[in-house]
Amino acid sequence: MAAAKNFTFICGGDDFLVGRAGKERFAMLAAEVTDEFSREVLSGFAANVSEVEAAVNRFRDAVQTVSMFGGRRVVWLKDVNFLADTVTGRAESTLKLVEDLQQVLENVNPADTAVLITAAPLDRRRSFPKWCEKNADFTLVGGDGDSASEALAGVALAEARAFGASFAPGAVELMLAKVGANTRLIVEETRKLATYAGDKALIEEAHVAELTPNVAEGDFFEAAEAFFSGNLQWTLAALHRHFFTGGDARPVISALQNRNRILLQVRALVDAGEVRVGPRGLDGFPRAQAAHAAKFTGATEKSSFNLFTQNPWYLGKLAGNAKLPTLRRLIDNQQELITAFEEIVRRPDEQEEVLREMAVRCLAA
Repeated sequence: MAAAKNFTFICGGDDFLVGRAGKERFAMLAAEVTDEFSREVLSGFAANVSEVEAAVNRFRDAVQTVSMFGGRRVVWLKDVNFLADTVTGRAESTLKLVEDLQQVLENVNPADTAVLITAAPLDRRRSFPKWCEKNADFTLVGGDGDSASEALAGVALAEARAFGASFAPGAVELMLAKVGANTRLIVEETRKLATYAGDKALIEEAHVAELTPNVAEGDFFEAAEAFFSGNLQWTLAALHRHFFTGGDARPVISALQNRNRILLQVRALVDAGEVRVGPRGLDGFPRAQAAHAAKFTGATEKSSFNLFTQNPWYLGKLAGNAKLPTLRRLIDNQQELITAFEEIVRRPDEQEEVLREMAVRCLAA
């Protein structure tokens, strides 16, 4: 039988997921400690080296404290952030303090004190996380972060299962596209959708479209959806609703430009025969990515300027919602958007009229 580990170490790239896993583990450990005064929670969050030193010293004192009634104690050092690749985390003084922390952990007697540490984010290239992986009850929450979309989808699917629900095809992808990489919102939205699904316990794509707010990057403005569907009346009505509530023209133009840039690149690949819009997104997208992604040198963050930073399912959704405009139409759209921006500078009090005129020129032809 393997020897018991001195302490528990839970880490990952997302502080919310790590914190939630830590809270669950602490509840399990605390259940074995009847004396509430023998349960201690310490903050490991540090904005500078002095705060790192204070956190390590508090932790050392807590671990070395003997229970008043002779029972077992449990100590949780939570929200540790000084193990990350940051200015504070890289400081020589911090690295020395982390060595001191390791010495404290080496001398912990798990029979006397149950120790839990939760850290996010952290630099796993450092020696301390590697040492923890070998010597602690080690848990990495959310994986290594190499496939963020899969990890986020996993969060949603796990939360749905906890509520006895599941996602219909396409529903979880749509929710992630609308919410973005915000785990707190993903969890809360999944709970809301699972509750709404009720007895059926199947979260449909229509539920997500109706109930989930568009908070990711503004690409889900109703005006953008209407415009690229080619429906002029819907577009004009959406613009009216936007401005009736006090909206500004610039975020609408930005959303339209972002969508148009993406569709320009999709259209070019479709016309070249390198991809095809299919029911599951863009067929042939991995091959096109292998052939062309290197041309976007240094562009790794999600951007409408780089098609290959986008989710393939989302691209197929954009291109497949309506007939994909011709390359000529998309180029003309881009020019019209530039003209509209210049026009609202000249006519700042007539923004709705400017965008209505642009919509008519683009969609009435």
